[in-house]
Amino acid sequence: MSGALISADDLAARLGEPNLVVLDIRSAVDGGGRAAYEAGHVPGAIHTDYVTGGWRVKSASGGAGMLPDEVALGALLGNLGIGPDSLVVVVSAGTSAGDLAAASRVVWTLKVAGHDAVRLLDGGMAAWAKAEHALETTIREPKEAGAYPVRLRPDLRATLPEVERAVEIGSAHLVDTRNARSFAGDEKSPAAARAGRIPGAINQDNAAAYDPATGRLKTPDALRAIFDVPDGEVVTVCNTGQQAATNWFVLSEILGRKGVRLYDGSMSEWTADPSRPVATGLD
Repeated sequence: MSGALISADDLAARLGEPNLVVLDIRSAVDGGGRAAYEAGHVPGAIHTDYVTGGWRVKSASGGAGMLPDEVALGALLGNLGIGPDSLVVVVSAGTSAGDLAAASRVVWTLKVAGHDAVRLLDGGMAAWAKAEHALETTIREPKEAGAYPVRLRPDLRATLPEVERAVEIGSAHLVDTRNARSFAGDEKSPAAARAGRIPGAINQDNAAAYDPATGRLKTPDALRAIFDVPDGEVVTVCNTGQQAATNWFVLSEILGRKGVRLYDGSMSEWTADPSRPVATGLD
Protein backbone atom coordinates (compact mmCIF):
# COMPACT_ATOMS: atom_id res chain seq x y z
CA MET A 1 0.00 0.00 0.00
CA SER A 2 2.62 2.55 1.02
CA GLY A 3 6.23 2.96 2.06
CA ALA A 4 4.90 4.15 5.41
CA LEU A 5 3.43 0.69 6.11
CA ILE A 6 4.98 -2.74 6.42
CA SER A 7 3.04 -6.00 6.28
CA ALA A 8 3.45 -8.82 8.78
CA ASP A 9 5.03 -11.00 6.09
CA ASP A 10 7.53 -8.32 5.08
CA LEU A 11 8.48 -7.67 8.70
CA ALA A 12 8.96 -11.39 9.31
CA ALA A 13 11.35 -11.53 6.34
CA ARG A 14 13.46 -8.70 7.81
CA LEU A 15 13.80 -9.98 11.36
CA GLY A 16 17.44 -10.21 12.40
CA GLU A 17 18.64 -7.31 10.26
CA PRO A 18 21.25 -5.41 12.32
CA ASN A 19 19.66 -1.97 12.02
CA LEU A 20 16.06 -3.08 12.62
CA VAL A 21 14.36 -1.74 15.76
CA VAL A 22 10.85 -3.10 16.42
CA LEU A 23 8.92 -1.02 18.95
CA ASP A 24 6.01 -2.75 20.67
CA ILE A 25 4.06 0.25 21.97
CA ARG A 26 1.16 -1.55 23.63
CA SER A 27 -0.16 0.10 26.79
CA ALA A 28 -2.76 -0.83 29.39
CA VAL A 29 -5.18 1.41 27.48
CA ASP A 30 -4.43 -0.07 24.07
CA GLY A 31 -3.55 -3.76 23.99
CA GLY A 32 -2.52 -4.87 27.48
CA GLY A 33 0.78 -3.09 27.95
CA ARG A 34 3.86 -4.76 29.40
CA ALA A 35 1.95 -7.89 30.39
CA ALA A 36 0.81 -8.44 26.81
CA TYR A 37 4.37 -7.91 25.57
CA GLU A 38 5.73 -10.46 28.02
CA ALA A 39 3.05 -12.96 27.00
CA GLY A 40 4.17 -12.80 23.37
CA HIS A 41 5.64 -10.32 20.92
CA VAL A 42 7.34 -10.02 17.55
CA PRO A 43 10.74 -11.72 17.92
CA GLY A 44 13.37 -9.15 18.82
CA ALA A 45 10.88 -6.41 19.65
CA ILE A 46 11.45 -4.10 22.60
CA HIS A 47 8.63 -2.65 24.64
CA THR A 48 7.94 1.04 25.10
CA ASP A 49 4.62 1.92 26.72
CA TYR A 50 2.95 4.62 24.63
CA VAL A 51 1.10 6.07 27.62
CA THR A 52 3.81 5.99 30.28
CA GLY A 53 7.00 5.84 28.21
CA GLY A 54 7.55 9.57 27.70
CA TRP A 55 6.13 9.91 24.20
CA ARG A 56 3.87 12.81 25.25
CA VAL A 57 4.25 15.38 28.01
CA LYS A 58 2.15 18.07 29.66
CA SER A 59 3.15 21.68 29.11
CA ALA A 60 2.80 24.91 31.05
CA SER A 61 0.59 26.20 28.22
CA GLY A 62 -2.07 23.59 29.03
CA GLY A 63 -1.23 21.05 26.35
CA ALA A 64 -1.83 17.53 27.70
CA GLY A 65 -0.08 15.56 24.96
CA MET A 66 2.79 17.68 23.74
CA LEU A 67 5.95 16.64 21.95
CA PRO A 68 8.86 16.34 24.41
CA ASP A 69 11.62 18.94 24.12
CA GLU A 70 14.69 18.16 22.03
CA VAL A 71 16.80 16.89 24.94
CA ALA A 72 14.07 14.60 26.27
CA LEU A 73 13.21 13.41 22.78
CA GLY A 74 16.86 12.60 22.00
CA ALA A 75 17.15 10.66 25.24
CA LEU A 76 13.88 8.77 24.61
CA LEU A 77 14.92 7.59 21.17
CA GLY A 78 18.51 6.86 22.16
CA ASN A 79 17.42 4.83 25.18
CA LEU A 80 15.35 2.68 22.83
CA GLY A 81 18.44 1.90 20.77
CA ILE A 82 17.37 4.09 17.85
CA GLY A 83 20.17 5.69 15.86
CA PRO A 84 20.19 7.63 12.58
CA ASP A 85 20.72 4.38 10.61
CA SER A 86 17.89 2.43 12.28
CA LEU A 87 14.82 1.16 10.49
CA VAL A 88 12.07 1.50 13.10
CA VAL A 89 8.86 -0.52 12.91
CA VAL A 90 6.03 0.59 15.21
CA VAL A 91 3.77 -2.22 16.44
CA SER A 92 0.42 -1.58 18.13
CA ALA A 93 -2.20 -4.07 19.27
CA GLY A 94 -4.08 -3.67 16.00
CA THR A 95 -7.49 -4.04 17.59
CA SER A 96 -9.00 -0.53 17.50
CA ALA A 97 -8.92 2.90 15.93
CA GLY A 98 -7.42 4.10 19.21
CA ASP A 99 -4.27 2.06 19.00
CA LEU A 100 -3.92 2.94 15.32
CA ALA A 101 -3.91 6.56 16.46
CA ALA A 102 -1.27 5.82 19.10
CA ALA A 103 0.96 4.09 16.54
CA SER A 104 0.47 6.99 14.12
CA ARG A 105 1.49 9.42 16.87
CA VAL A 106 4.72 7.48 17.47
CA VAL A 107 5.45 7.51 13.73
CA TRP A 108 4.84 11.29 13.68
CA THR A 109 7.11 11.77 16.69
CA LEU A 110 9.96 9.95 14.98
CA LYS A 111 9.42 11.87 11.76
CA VAL A 112 9.25 15.25 13.48
CA ALA A 113 12.48 14.37 15.32
CA GLY A 114 14.14 13.97 11.92
CA HIS A 115 14.05 10.17 11.63
CA ASP A 116 12.48 9.18 8.30
CA ALA A 117 13.15 5.43 8.30
CA VAL A 118 10.03 4.40 10.18
CA ARG A 119 7.19 2.07 9.25
CA LEU A 120 3.89 1.18 10.88
CA LEU A 121 3.04 -2.53 11.05
CA ASP A 122 -0.26 -2.64 9.18
CA GLY A 123 -2.74 -4.34 11.49
CA GLY A 124 -0.36 -4.48 14.45
CA MET A 125 -0.01 -7.57 16.61
CA ALA A 126 -3.42 -8.82 15.49
CA ALA A 127 -2.16 -9.01 11.89
CA TRP A 128 1.04 -10.70 13.06
CA ALA A 129 -0.97 -13.37 14.88
CA LYS A 130 -3.38 -13.79 11.97
CA ALA A 131 -0.44 -14.46 9.66
CA GLU A 132 0.67 -17.17 12.11
CA HIS A 133 4.16 -15.79 12.53
CA ALA A 134 6.18 -16.85 15.55
CA LEU A 135 5.95 -15.10 18.90
CA GLU A 136 8.63 -14.93 21.54
CA THR A 137 8.43 -14.25 25.28
CA THR A 138 12.07 -13.29 25.81
CA ILE A 139 12.34 -9.80 27.29
CA ARG A 140 14.50 -7.79 24.94
CA GLU A 141 16.60 -4.83 26.06
CA PRO A 142 17.49 -2.00 23.66
CA LYS A 143 20.92 -1.92 22.09
CA GLU A 144 23.22 0.71 23.55
CA ALA A 145 22.94 4.03 21.74
CA GLY A 146 23.71 7.60 22.63
CA ALA A 147 21.17 10.39 22.56
CA TYR A 148 19.51 10.61 19.18
CA PRO A 149 20.65 13.71 17.19
CA VAL A 150 17.22 15.35 16.93
CA ARG A 151 16.64 17.70 14.00
CA LEU A 152 13.13 19.00 14.51
CA ARG A 153 10.96 19.40 11.41
CA PRO A 154 8.63 22.38 11.80
CA ASP A 155 6.96 21.44 8.52
CA LEU A 156 5.25 18.55 10.34
CA ARG A 157 4.21 20.32 13.55
CA ALA A 158 1.78 23.21 14.00
CA THR A 159 2.30 25.56 16.92
CA LEU A 160 -0.29 27.61 18.80
CA PRO A 161 0.60 30.89 17.03
CA GLU A 162 0.26 29.17 13.67
CA VAL A 163 -3.19 27.84 14.59
CA GLU A 164 -4.22 31.29 15.81
CA ARG A 165 -3.12 32.63 12.44
CA ALA A 166 -5.15 29.97 10.64
CA VAL A 167 -8.25 31.05 12.58
CA GLU A 168 -7.59 34.72 11.89
CA ILE A 169 -6.75 34.68 8.19
CA GLY A 170 -7.46 31.13 6.99
CA SER A 171 -3.81 30.28 6.32
CA ALA A 172 -4.52 26.55 6.76
CA HIS A 173 -7.45 24.15 6.73
CA LEU A 174 -8.09 23.01 10.31
CA VAL A 175 -9.22 19.37 10.35
CA ASP A 176 -10.83 18.30 13.63
CA THR A 177 -10.40 14.54 13.87
CA ARG A 178 -12.71 13.82 16.82
CA ASN A 179 -16.18 12.32 16.61
CA ALA A 180 -19.18 14.45 15.63
CA ARG A 181 -20.40 14.92 19.21
CA SER A 182 -17.07 16.31 20.36
CA PHE A 183 -16.85 18.48 17.26
CA ALA A 184 -20.30 19.94 17.97
CA GLY A 185 -19.55 20.49 21.65
CA ASP A 186 -22.11 17.93 22.86
CA GLU A 187 -19.40 16.07 24.77
CA LYS A 188 -15.99 17.06 26.12
CA SER A 189 -12.72 15.36 26.93
CA PRO A 190 -11.39 15.89 30.48
CA ALA A 191 -8.23 17.23 28.81
CA ALA A 192 -10.10 20.23 27.36
CA ALA A 193 -11.28 23.13 29.50
CA ARG A 194 -14.31 23.85 27.29
CA ALA A 195 -16.48 21.92 24.87
CA GLY A 196 -16.50 22.78 21.19
CA ARG A 197 -13.98 23.17 18.40
CA ILE A 198 -11.54 25.69 17.00
CA PRO A 199 -13.55 28.08 14.81
CA GLY A 200 -13.41 27.30 11.11
CA ALA A 201 -12.45 23.66 11.54
CA ILE A 202 -14.01 20.89 9.46
CA ASN A 203 -14.77 17.46 10.90
CA GLN A 204 -13.14 14.22 9.70
CA ASP A 205 -13.46 11.49 12.32
CA ASN A 206 -10.16 9.64 12.64
CA ALA A 207 -11.96 6.36 13.32
CA ALA A 208 -13.12 6.28 9.70
CA ALA A 209 -9.60 5.28 8.63
CA TYR A 210 -9.75 1.99 10.52
CA ASP A 211 -11.44 -1.07 9.04
CA PRO A 212 -12.75 -3.21 11.94
CA ALA A 213 -13.36 -6.11 9.57
CA THR A 214 -9.65 -6.43 8.79
CA GLY A 215 -8.08 -4.61 11.74
CA ARG A 216 -6.07 -2.56 9.26
CA LEU A 217 -6.17 0.77 7.50
CA LYS A 218 -8.73 1.03 4.74
CA THR A 219 -7.50 0.99 1.16
CA PRO A 220 -5.91 4.14 -0.30
CA ASP A 221 -8.90 4.66 -2.60
CA ALA A 222 -11.31 4.47 0.33
CA LEU A 223 -9.12 6.77 2.40
CA ARG A 224 -8.86 9.26 -0.45
CA ALA A 225 -12.64 9.48 -0.64
CA ILE A 226 -13.10 9.81 3.12
CA PHE A 227 -10.29 12.25 3.88
CA ASP A 228 -10.92 14.78 1.15
CA VAL A 229 -9.53 18.21 2.06
CA PRO A 230 -9.38 21.27 -0.23
CA ASP A 231 -5.99 22.28 -1.62
CA GLY A 232 -3.70 24.20 0.72
CA GLU A 233 -2.00 23.78 4.07
CA VAL A 234 -3.65 21.37 6.53
CA VAL A 235 -3.47 21.21 10.33
CA THR A 236 -4.96 18.18 12.09
CA VAL A 237 -6.47 18.72 15.55
CA CYS A 238 -8.11 16.63 18.30
CA ASN A 239 -7.99 16.85 22.11
CA THR A 240 -4.37 15.92 22.87
CA GLY A 241 -2.74 15.27 19.50
CA GLN A 242 -3.34 11.52 19.35
CA GLN A 243 -6.42 11.07 17.17
CA ALA A 244 -5.10 13.85 14.94
CA ALA A 245 -2.07 11.66 14.24
CA THR A 246 -4.21 9.17 12.29
CA ASN A 247 -5.42 11.85 9.89
CA TRP A 248 -1.88 13.24 9.58
CA PHE A 249 -0.62 9.72 8.79
CA VAL A 250 -3.34 9.09 6.20
CA LEU A 251 -3.02 12.44 4.45
CA SER A 252 0.75 12.81 4.58
CA GLU A 253 2.18 9.29 4.61
CA ILE A 254 -0.44 7.22 2.76
CA LEU A 255 -1.94 9.72 0.31
CA GLY A 256 1.24 11.78 -0.14
CA ARG A 257 -0.34 15.12 0.61
CA LYS A 258 2.18 17.95 1.14
CA GLY A 259 1.82 20.65 3.78
CA VAL A 260 0.11 18.53 6.45
CA ARG A 261 0.98 19.33 10.07
CA LEU A 262 -0.24 18.02 13.40
CA TYR A 263 -1.17 20.39 16.24
CA ASP A 264 -0.06 18.47 19.32
CA GLY A 265 -1.47 21.15 21.64
CA SER A 266 -4.94 20.60 20.17
CA MET A 267 -8.03 21.42 22.25
CA SER A 268 -6.24 20.90 25.58
CA GLU A 269 -3.92 23.82 24.83
CA TRP A 270 -6.40 25.88 22.80
CA THR A 271 -9.05 25.95 25.53
CA ALA A 272 -6.59 26.61 28.38
CA ASP A 273 -6.91 30.35 27.69
CA PRO A 274 -10.55 31.47 28.04
CA SER A 275 -9.98 34.31 25.59
CA ARG A 276 -9.54 31.90 22.69
CA PRO A 277 -12.83 31.30 20.89
CA VAL A 278 -14.57 27.95 20.47
CA ALA A 279 -17.43 27.12 18.15
CA THR A 280 -20.30 24.73 18.87
CA GLY A 281 -23.16 23.18 16.97
CA LEU A 282 -23.06 21.88 13.42
CA ASP A 283 -23.85 25.04 11.47
